[in-house]
Amino acid sequence: MFCPNCGKADQTVNSYCRQCGNFLPDFDNLKKRETSPEEHFKVNLVLNIMSGVVSITLAILLYSFFLGKQNAPPIIYITAGFLTAMFAWQVQIFIRNLKLKDQLLKKNKSVVETSEEKILNGAETKRLLNEPDYNDYIPASVTEYTTKNLKEKRR
Repeated sequence: MFCPNCGKADQTVNSYCRQCGNFLPDFDNLKKRETSPEEHFKVNLVLNIMSGVVSITLAILLYSFFLGKQNAPPIIYITAGFLTAMFAWQVQIFIRNLKLKDQLLKKNKSVVETSEEKILNGAETKRLLNEPDYNDYIPASVTEYTTKNLKEKRR
């Protein structure tokens, strides 16, 4: 497979390009297409937010209805405690997912930068070009392109 972004050959589908870091989906199997890791991060972050909001809301409701009541069974407070712990768990998972997403973006950016450095340094060009033949080398003339400096200034 060729990368549609940079044209690098011999790529595997549902992975990242080894030269530019672009995600390469399986174009032959679009109906069964898997989501990219970036899409997984977005969905995961949304689910973390939703479950965190639901758990803290339920915990607040349980505490507001049953806190200080004489007849409140202890299971209510245990449940509210578990819901609060679930909220804290979802917050730390959310933070870890953001850090992981940043690492993935930095990795992709560094892959793109290293491929640009290779292009600028001529790594690909050196491999593709033939060795220079200095037997038929003709040096440039000493006076070539120097006559433009000899123009007289008109008064």
